[in-house]
Amino acid sequence: MSEHSTYDMLRHIADSWGLLAMVIVFLVLIAWPFRPGAHDHNDNAANVIFKDENDGD
Repeated sequence: MSEHSTYDMLRHIADSWGLLAMVIVFLVLIAWPFRPGAHDHNDNAANVIFKDENDGD
């Protein structure tokens, strides 16, 4: 197997399976905040900038 055909094989894998892997990772990252147990964490993250050291929380 020549170096050129190895490059073509690796490029084909990156073009097809690499794209599929990136799409799956993208969809997981988009869906992550909407998972069932994330509501409390999302509320805390949204309101943390409004908390002060002296609030007693």
